[in-house]
Amino acid sequence: MTKKQEYTDDYPDKRLYLPGPTEVREDVIEEMAQPMFGHRMDRMTDLYTTIVEDTKTFLDTDDDVIVLSASGTEFWEATTLNLVDDRALALTCGSFSERQANVAERLGKDVDRLEHDWGEAVKPDEVREALEADEEGYDAVLAVMNETSTGVRNPIEEIGDVVKEYPDTFFVVDAISCLGGDYIDIEGHGIDAIFTSTQKAFGMPPGLAVCTVSEAAYEHEVDSDSASWYGGFQRCLDYYDRKGQTHSTPAIPLMLAYRKQMQHMLAEGHAARDDRHRQMAEYTREWAREHFDTFAEEGYESQTVTCIENTQGIDVAATIEQVSEEYDFVFSNGYGDIGEETFRIGHMGEHTLETIKELTDAIEDVADL
Repeated sequence: MTKKQEYTDDYPDKRLYLPGPTEVREDVIEEMAQPMFGHRMDRMTDLYTTIVEDTKTFLDTDDDVIVLSASGTEFWEATTLNLVDDRALALTCGSFSERQANVAERLGKDVDRLEHDWGEAVKPDEVREALEADEEGYDAVLAVMNETSTGVRNPIEEIGDVVKEYPDTFFVVDAISCLGGDYIDIEGHGIDAIFTSTQKAFGMPPGLAVCTVSEAAYEHEVDSDSASWYGGFQRCLDYYDRKGQTHSTPAIPLMLAYRKQMQHMLAEGHAARDDRHRQMAEYTREWAREHFDTFAEEGYESQTVTCIENTQGIDVAATIEQVSEEYDFVFSNGYGDIGEETFRIGHMGEHTLETIKELTDAIEDVADL
């Protein structure tokens, strides 16, 4: 039985290099300390319409945007309930893509998996072959853009181009650990719904989920017999059109922080933000290959988190602990079955090439590389 462990208010500040949560700017944190106001006041309309429309501008999309008080996990459920009537094809290549398939099954959907070993990426030709071979037709293809457990970046653009050839099949993308740090043309590649969590590459506090919704996806839900209640496209978007607010009470302090951080993101620009993340990823991979190796299939590496194969057999847990104690930097162990075989560095959000080098220098020192 879990016992209470008293929260003491006496913890050292640590710089986060995790696959999320990640670092948050001080002025963004300060925004959350504003006096509270009502979620049906005009001030809330001003706040929510600002963050929704700014998000569309940043992502360069005309699709509808929902910002919901929830983990990104909510949109695993919501997109499945809203868009999968019966059958889905799930592209699995790690823990989170497998979990997306599991969620769909728990919701009573018939799920076929296009399975890959951990570390491998899904290829567009494989998706085409699976769609061509199926005689009944899938309601949706479910894919993870950035497999956080393995550091694989699936070629979502090319996969989307394949799914576009099947107009009765929706394309749903989990981009939780990369959207905002890895540019993608949402409408250009036929993505009907793509979602993320704010504590990853957006560089915001946890607690908000963001999802874009195509017109076809919205209309499908309107015409369907059942859909998600909390994350229903129609419920969220119709209320926004009528009131400019959320249908349920939102996490107002988080949305204040969102507004401030989105100002920073717009000032940097999506292309520049993408380029900064690319530089951090390239450096981290070069460093990893010099001292260890990368776990992801070559040519399909993530732009926001590098999974490093522990070829030197260092004590990963002890190294993480020592780096935390001596440098106040926190990076991550491997995930699940590859926990001791790998470790992960999150290079996303507000990190820079210089801050990433500070971490790798610390690891070299502690691990005596």
